[in-house]
Amino acid sequence: MSGYISVAEMAERWQLTVRRVQVLCNQQRIQGAIKQSGIWLIPFDAKKPERLLAGKKNPTKKKKLKLVSLFSGCGGIDLGFEGDFNVLRKSVNLKINSNWEIRNVDKNWVRIGKTRFHTIFANDIKPEAKAAWTNYFSKRGIDPENYYLDSIVDLVKLQKENKINIFPMDIDVLIGGFPCQDFSIAGKRMGFESNKGHDGRRIEEEEPTIENRGQLYMWMREVIGITKPKVFVAENVKGLTNLKDAKEVIEKDFSSVCNGGYLVVPARVLNAANYGVPQGRERVIFFGFKKSALTSEALAELSKEELTMKYTPYPVITHYLPNEIPKENLVKFVTVKDALGDLVEPEKSNDLSHQKYSKAKYMGKHCQGQQEVRLNGVGPTIRSEHHGNIEFRRLSEAHGGKHKKELSDGLKERRLSVRECARIQTFPDDYEFVIPARNGNKSVSGSEAYKIIGNAVPPLLGYHIAKRLEDNWELYFGGEKNSDNIN
Repeated sequence: MSGYISVAEMAERWQLTVRRVQVLCNQQRIQGAIKQSGIWLIPFDAKKPERLLAGKKNPTKKKKLKLVSLFSGCGGIDLGFEGDFNVLRKSVNLKINSNWEIRNVDKNWVRIGKTRFHTIFANDIKPEAKAAWTNYFSKRGIDPENYYLDSIVDLVKLQKENKINIFPMDIDVLIGGFPCQDFSIAGKRMGFESNKGHDGRRIEEEEPTIENRGQLYMWMREVIGITKPKVFVAENVKGLTNLKDAKEVIEKDFSSVCNGGYLVVPARVLNAANYGVPQGRERVIFFGFKKSALTSEALAELSKEELTMKYTPYPVITHYLPNEIPKENLVKFVTVKDALGDLVEPEKSNDLSHQKYSKAKYMGKHCQGQQEVRLNGVGPTIRSEHHGNIEFRRLSEAHGGKHKKELSDGLKERRLSVRECARIQTFPDDYEFVIPARNGNKSVSGSEAYKIIGNAVPPLLGYHIAKRLEDNWELYFGGEKNSDNIN
């Protein structure tokens, strides 16, 4: 694997025994070390851990926080909460996030540090999502068996009716982007009146049911009631805020779980471009805190109508947007050119996910997805349901293409490749999307890859949310019983 070396190689470099390096890996004292097929791999530029004094605990390593992921898809927000992946150097603002652990990769890329969060459960109904998720996260030492290819409705019913423990208990965080097509501007915006069931199939009843996609957040609510996390994070499209009083209804429904045992702070819309993502992507985020787990001061502060900067769970904006006046400490938005500039053309690439791109022809400006990306601007929202009409990487001059230099160099009109969409979403290049059938999972085609990428939360946005929560963990829940140091 590029950028990694074996335990034996690192042992020789650090002048340690192989066994000692293995122990350091198992103790999670080597930043970025991953386990693949039972073998530890260590980043080439990893720093040798400092020797701990006898009887002393490692002050930088705190208790892992157990995470359950629902509607996981290919794991965009899961990766964000796990951390330890490559992002563009321009995507990180160390003036604001000075406490982030950053390792240099090259002049354009850095690797952001591992968080305390550890995924112990994930689920989705899409086999292609499971195939991509397990293929990637298994290389990071996460058991593929943690991913359930089942509807959340079926899993809840199975646990309740058969008294089988499906969902893990004693968890810290629950996250989930409940299905959003029914609230999306790009979709039909049916909201609570969706005509699709929890398994993705069309339902025939005229009246909406609790099992349709528009109300699947209610089943997320059921899982919150079963697992009782200290905090949950729910995500959906901005369009939800424009549908009647949908946001307020969902906030109220989440608040009522466990007989009113959760405090739901007012939801906010976050634009991924404000956090170093080279894409204009707005999402509404809900936070719910278990009242009995909060300190008395945190409960009082989070109950206020206006949250202070100290207690708000929402991450601080790091990048200004196009046409905005730069504010103090903010850095410029990340452009499409920043994200894609070092990629060769698909036919010259060895990356299968870059070789694949939609061959759908240009259909005229009146149709969605018929524009080329603006290289010096923020990228368009990467959509899931585009039916091949993903935006163009470049258009021909006859179709209004403006990338004159590329056209004069003989580069042809084409749509964005799967890898380019993944880059705009801030997925790292070591995440494979177009993959053959392996390990009992189905293959993932280019068309399927586009969809699971488009459905995902940008990992970097997820990381901002996770780091804010991590930084405030002791502030919210106290220090002693929730953050024991580990050796």
